[in-house]
Amino acid sequence: MRGGRLLVFVWLIGVLADRALAADPFDGIKIVSSLQYVANGDPAQVLDLYLPKKTDGKPLPLIIWIHGGAWKGGDRFHGSAVPMATHGYAVAAIEYRFSQKALFPAQIQDCQAAVRWLRANAATYGIDPDHIGVWGSSAGGHLAALVGTAGGSKAFPAVGGNETVSDRVQAVCDFYGPADFTTVVDQAAKEPVKNIFRFNTPDDPYSALIGNPLGDNDKSRAVSPVTYVSTDDPPFIIFHGSNDALVPFAQSVEFDAALRKAGVGSTLQRVPGAGHGGAEFRLPVVRKLILCFFDKHLKGTQVKIEALPPGAFEWTPPATQE
Repeated sequence: MRGGRLLVFVWLIGVLADRALAADPFDGIKIVSSLQYVANGDPAQVLDLYLPKKTDGKPLPLIIWIHGGAWKGGDRFHGSAVPMATHGYAVAAIEYRFSQKALFPAQIQDCQAAVRWLRANAATYGIDPDHIGVWGSSAGGHLAALVGTAGGSKAFPAVGGNETVSDRVQAVCDFYGPADFTTVVDQAAKEPVKNIFRFNTPDDPYSALIGNPLGDNDKSRAVSPVTYVSTDDPPFIIFHGSNDALVPFAQSVEFDAALRKAGVGSTLQRVPGAGHGGAEFRLPVVRKLILCFFDKHLKGTQVKIEALPPGAFEWTPPATQE
């Protein structure tokens, strides 16, 4: 296997793991598939909606799922957020154009177009347009964070219509997404775990996304969620493994600090011993914390959000059969 394919394969492990969240994740859920959020657009500019079959008739708060895959792979199917449709949420799982087809900012433009389309069509699908959250992992975590910090800033030219509709969201859950392309190389060199990517080479998905070497330059700043942090950003919850070899844990430390400095509510959850994804991120205590976070900010539930102690992640991997 060639070097570049191997790196993408490793990155996609977390994507594949997200598909094993429940024995029957669609029980009690209605699925509306392949909705075009850009009329006559690229085949990738589509989304699926997961809606609870039983509701009280009130508009549903919405969680948008953005999948990972090094900005060049992965898909929207069976994402981590789908089970939220059994907890009184509408869930939208979106696709976006990959970097080998279109360089950044195409990816965030697609995500923002999807937000606007969903808000513009909220009444059709019984969605509450004023309570929208976004959740993503890895590359999707980066895009979710960027949706959160760049929302309403008009930093990226709108695509797909609905230009007068807001692309802001009200809550963000970021699973180990890169936050600052200007610092990631130096941070990776200082991490105790060796980063798998050879930065600024053809095998590097970071520089491939922007078509430019990483560093203190305009393109690296433009792609970085930390660049757009402001006092009116929505609340964040950030999960990151302490042994992540693809996105340095220091990225989330830096991002959390920037959000807090701006007065934005942010909770950084260090996942001890975890790498880039894995079973630790699917533990019941993690899922409960995420549900409480969205319930607080999208449903108004009175609950305090606090990072879990290290002991909460103690678990025994299932035994393997010979």
